[in-house]
Amino acid sequence: MRIGAIDCGTNSIRLLIADAVVETDENGKETTRLKDVVRQMRIVRLGQGVDATGWLAQEALDRTFEAAREYAQLLKEHGADRVRFVATSATRDAGNRKVFMEGIQQILGIEPEVISGTEEASLSFAGAMRAVGAGDKNTLVFDLGGGSTEFVLGGGRGAEAKVISSRSVNVGCVRLTERHMVSAPVTDEQVRRVEADTDAAIETVVSSVPLSTATRAVAVAGTATTLAAAALGLETYDSEAINGTSLSLETVQRTAQMLRSMTRQERAELGYMHPGRVDVIGAGVTIYARILTRLNEITDGVINSVTVSEHDILDGIALSQL
Repeated sequence: MRIGAIDCGTNSIRLLIADAVVETDENGKETTRLKDVVRQMRIVRLGQGVDATGWLAQEALDRTFEAAREYAQLLKEHGADRVRFVATSATRDAGNRKVFMEGIQQILGIEPEVISGTEEASLSFAGAMRAVGAGDKNTLVFDLGGGSTEFVLGGGRGAEAKVISSRSVNVGCVRLTERHMVSAPVTDEQVRRVEADTDAAIETVVSSVPLSTATRAVAVAGTATTLAAAALGLETYDSEAINGTSLSLETVQRTAQMLRSMTRQERAELGYMHPGRVDVIGAGVTIYARILTRLNEITDGVINSVTVSEHDILDGIALSQL
């Protein structure tokens, strides 16, 4: 079976076309894995201004529809048997989301889904666990997006890992960049404001997710993978080098400060930096470093590092169709 999955977030819209491959182990147990055929991303900034206005801007809709037309052509060319389109934070918050949904349905011929933060967290967890495996540890996956961050705690082995609890909060690299007018370089006052919002969000998470029981942290999405590329000293973006990388808390904090201190031009010249992340990476890495710092404190030092996964909600959307 050939599966199509589209993840439409606040900052980017991504496509995965993959074949579902059934494998049998030595004990005769069958498992299904995904084999990538196409994996693409477009930065469309659908959530432009949504935090302030509660409305999807027309230019943002136009950019997203253009990308959706490209994806529709790829899905047709590669003969996807099933397709699922999922929209997240920006669309959840928008008063005119009906316009967006009607436009997507007209372009792709399928009904888009605007999912809850809870389902978003579960899909992110499923995708991440397929990539890094959970073992017997309580693993906390955090998916730091453009408009929201999902925290999901789960346990169990590999594909059998199950969600224990989860929470979605409205802190993300685009939302907080716009809210606090985060510049490049980032000022000390801007760092304090972003960290204060992140701390408040984490307090909300703690009320429903037992973060103190987590024994491993896994980070997914563009902010985490971009910081990993910086920490590894990559000249160009290399997903294979990034996936599964373990970074210490100190490394995350140091790399976040390095990226915050750069001008827009300096960031744009980095070979691994996507042009669409140049203006939001300062807020993104500030949120990221603060989350890991607080997890270290909440777990009394048990979590002192983070594993970075290239696989996330997009893989979870594909897996959900099997």
